[in-house]
Amino acid sequence: MTLRISLYVIAASLMGAHFFRMGNFLVLGLCLATPLLFFYKSRWSLFLLQLAAYCATASWLGTAVSLVQFRQQIDRPWTAAAIILASVALFTLMTGVLLNARSMRERYPF
Repeated sequence: MTLRISLYVIAASLMGAHFFRMGNFLVLGLCLATPLLFFYKSRWSLFLLQLAAYCATASWLGTAVSLVQFRQQIDRPWTAAAIILASVALFTLMTGVLLNARSMRERYPF
């Protein structure tokens, strides 16, 4: 379970770094505060953590599509950027899926 939580914290930090680069400090704060929900031992906090991971995945995929389109328009290589962002999106998706394990649901009861 510690590994699941650690992976989630890494994914939230990556998402926070993304918003920091964009200059969106409010969302950066939310990204960095989201893992604090692990301290609340209830099912709704686990649900919110999963929802945040899935929304972050959608954000990564949207960023990947935008970046690929932009780089294609200026006739620059785009495959490396697409692979990197797709990998980060997959990692973030997996952190949300890992929170759905039985051990996590038992630790976060209704």
